[in-house]
Amino acid sequence: MAMKKTDLEKNKALKLNNAMKLSTADRFGKAAAADPKLDRREQRKLDQAQGLVAFACKLNGDLVTELKERAATHPEGMTGLLNEVIKRGLAG
Repeated sequence: MAMKKTDLEKNKALKLNNAMKLSTADRFGKAAAADPKLDRREQRKLDQAQGLVAFACKLNGDLVTELKERAATHPEGMTGLLNEVIKRGLAG
């Protein structure tokens, strides 16, 4: 007996859903637990212990690109670079 068109489409959808579930299983499973990065809560606690406060602002895209390039070579990364630049700017 041949399957109806709707039954074929349902089977396709089920296969697609199962494939999507399997593809994301590694992202949220054991592989994610092995990642050495800190979760947000732990990172926030470390930042607070160092006296760091989040500060959001909007910058020109070209400026951001230049900051990212310089931060790549800075020993303290983006945070250290911005601390230096802002302190120099406020002092002069």
